[in-house]
Amino acid sequence: MTAAVIDRPPVLPTDSARAAPGPVAGLPGPEEAWRAVLARDRAYDGRFVTGVFSTGIYCRPSCAARHPARANVGFFADGAAARAAGLRPCKRCLPDDVARDEAAVAAAIATIRAADEPPALGALAASAGYSPAHFQRLFTRLAGLSPAAYARSLRRERALAALGGAERVSDAIYDGGYSGPSRFYAAQDGRLGMTPSAWRDGGRGVTIRWAVVPTTLGPMLVAATDRGVCRLSFAETGEDLRTRFPHADLAEADPAFAALLAEVVAAVEEPGRPSAHIPLDVRGTAFQERVWAALRDIPPGETRSYAEIAAAAGKPAAVRAAGSANGANNVAVLIPCHRVIRSDGSLGGYAYGLAIKQELLRREAPGGG
Repeated sequence: MTAAVIDRPPVLPTDSARAAPGPVAGLPGPEEAWRAVLARDRAYDGRFVTGVFSTGIYCRPSCAARHPARANVGFFADGAAARAAGLRPCKRCLPDDVARDEAAVAAAIATIRAADEPPALGALAASAGYSPAHFQRLFTRLAGLSPAAYARSLRRERALAALGGAERVSDAIYDGGYSGPSRFYAAQDGRLGMTPSAWRDGGRGVTIRWAVVPTTLGPMLVAATDRGVCRLSFAETGEDLRTRFPHADLAEADPAFAALLAEVVAAVEEPGRPSAHIPLDVRGTAFQERVWAALRDIPPGETRSYAEIAAAAGKPAAVRAAGSANGANNVAVLIPCHRVIRSDGSLGGYAYGLAIKQELLRREAPGGG
């Protein structure tokens, strides 16, 4: 029990059983846990439970019940530790079901990864003992994608990984789990700005228009394919772009690119300005794309920790991987990786220097203009 308790309220004179052990390594600290409870943050469900000593129950962090007084609250690593302290599970949020939910989603992911064809939602839900609609919501919340989207992303990820070593593109497509090239191309639905061959071969056969323009943050490189912006960076040159796409046709701006460039510059100079309409042509693994989607969900003027981004991407324990995915972002500002900071409130790193990150956050802050 001692090793499982994150935090307990001060010992009451009439209840010496509430002796408070110290924090547990690897679990959120008591203040972080309390903030999660106040925010009813689902990302923390399963990481700890909230003990309410005045009512004798324990809850998920996201429980919708009225918040208790902080003095009556303690935090436990799991339901077993809370029950050992004499608490019972909340009948409203059913905290003990979190482990069952996570196990059901993990089993479904294993089934999807092992299957030759994506399993039907009904079959996955039946195996878990849930209704299809409930399991769809549960899977999406915990994995960051619906079961069908996860299966599509997995196949695409496998095919793109195979492209790097296959002698023929068709071999990579079959290795990725597609029944044929036509199914692979149809499944992209506009997602790939480059053909698989070009993806494998440094942009061969693809035209990338680019320019380096002055901004108040310094010289900025913007490059785009016919599908959207594929690179936005600071203090880079055409030579850096050539290194990234050694076989692409790097061309000067045309009127269409000039219009896109104006939109990008406006989004950078005013980072709180809506920019979701600007098309992007970026690719990553399934997890990287979930991280980037989570980054785009952060409202201007707000920040998230690396742990929060990992949880939003469906892998709460993958904090380091979330940081790597954050750093692999090819389009600064448009995918706002500058809005991610460390859990202690410090800025953390930024590919283009902390001065630019700090300035972007200042401009986005209320009244920061």
